[in-house]
Amino acid sequence: MKIEQIYTGCLAQGAYYIESNGEVAIIDPLRESRPYLERAAADEAKIKYIFETHFHADFVSGHIDLAEKTGAKIVFGPKADTDYEKYTATDGQEFKLGNVIIRVLHTPGHTPESTCYLLLDENGKEHAIFTGDTLFIGDVGRPDLAQKSTNLTKEDLAGWLFDSLRNKIMPLSDELIVYPAHGAGSACGKNMSSETWDTLGNQKSTNYALRADMTREEFIKEVTDGLIAPPKYFSANAKLNKMGYESFDKIMKRGATAMTPDEFEAAANATDAIILDVRAKEDFVKGFIPNSIFIGLDGSFAPWVGAWIYDLQQQILIVAPPRRAKETIKRLARVGFDNSIGYLKGSFDSWKISGKEVDNLETIDAQEFAIRYDEKLKVLDVRKPNEYQAEHIETAQNFPLDFINSHMKEIDKKNQYYLHCRSGYRSTVAGSILKARGFSQLIDVQDKYTSIVETDVPVTTFVCPSTLV
Repeated sequence: MKIEQIYTGCLAQGAYYIESNGEVAIIDPLRESRPYLERAAADEAKIKYIFETHFHADFVSGHIDLAEKTGAKIVFGPKADTDYEKYTATDGQEFKLGNVIIRVLHTPGHTPESTCYLLLDENGKEHAIFTGDTLFIGDVGRPDLAQKSTNLTKEDLAGWLFDSLRNKIMPLSDELIVYPAHGAGSACGKNMSSETWDTLGNQKSTNYALRADMTREEFIKEVTDGLIAPPKYFSANAKLNKMGYESFDKIMKRGATAMTPDEFEAAANATDAIILDVRAKEDFVKGFIPNSIFIGLDGSFAPWVGAWIYDLQQQILIVAPPRRAKETIKRLARVGFDNSIGYLKGSFDSWKISGKEVDNLETIDAQEFAIRYDEKLKVLDVRKPNEYQAEHIETAQNFPLDFINSHMKEIDKKNQYYLHCRSGYRSTVAGSILKARGFSQLIDVQDKYTSIVETDVPVTTFVCPSTLV
């Protein structure tokens, strides 16, 4: 028996490859089929099953394409209605895979159809459980993502989740390995660990949601408290996973159209396409095509694309570093942005050489910011609200990138603004968005927030009331 966790850091997502005696099961695959096909070929094995834990909201699963290429059976748990052919398993049903067994555990709560898969080894011993978004390391799945598509409240779903954890998962062996669908950085939970697997026994003793003395009412309150609105693209991704989508191969072929600067400019003028610049932030600020939006490939690329663009039908023109255009198209498709229509051949250098118009974003470091700082300076802190609440520059206004569209009325194009975040990545994204919307007086503090704090710029730190004496 072989188990491989295929972890994608950009999405904080874990897919799983399980092989036994020449047969393979894939759990929660990403959009592209190639990694799974290559692993199966190397093992001289056949992909027999594709198990889905639920309708994912934060990425588009590759189950449909993979099934078409392999003949594998797509398996969902109860309550999963789809517009394509799949097998609906019953609670407790078992699937034989080579010399091992995979048992279905219906665990509603994160969503009504959420299902875990319990792996029994060659001796019939419980070896591992693949928990999807039901149980994370250090957390559990948020119960509010499916409420719009049902007549249920988040409290209803949280109650179901409590029952699922107590009745289906917690009675299992402490030695059982827990393999979740996500780790730290995913918006599918509140406070996930950076660890990507653990034993169930350790989770019983360390995960707040698995406390033995916790009542149902306490659980509901804790898992629903402090939830921020999910990214707007989540519901659209869940719909694609439920109804189906265009072939990944077709999407890649359409997007991989190399354009000269003239062709690129013509395409931008003839369509409503967004120009998405995915180079390093240090390169972007020095020069970019006017009205480009920066979301760097080497940051949390896919979630930020989804958080800001969120209309999956939006056409996209790509400015990528050399030899990374196809990677960009693939990573956009992972979160349902299937309408890449081409990329700039020769990257930004070809645009500069052509003599076309170039824009830039003024940047400074922490020391220069400290020299310029006074109480009248307008500072936009684009970090998340909880980061801002923990500590922030005394006069800074919280202008979270996650919700930038809903805060636009709070700022004025006549004013000059200094932007900062934790590392300079999000402030550059925010600066590009504001530039594209006509804000011209912007200065991006590209240093780390910790570097700003080390200067004499005044900061406000939250003090927990319980620590006051």
